[in-house]
Amino acid sequence: MKTKTFTAVVYKEEDMWVAECPEVGTVSQGYTIEETINNLKEATELYLEEFGHPEVGRPLITTFEIDVKT
Repeated sequence: MKTKTFTAVVYKEEDMWVAECPEVGTVSQGYTIEETINNLKEATELYLEEFGHPEVGRPLITTFEIDVKT
């Protein structure tokens, strides 16, 4: 068995945390960051068992600024 590293993008949405794995497209949620990451790991493992691992590169995560009206 081979260990692979995936990216988790985590953000708060109302009273839940949401995590997305951009390499695979899986998404999960939870009430804590730890629960959310564990749920994302499980969802990603199940996805990969069913569909295999798409050969994509690591995502580039960056930020940008825009002016917004307040």
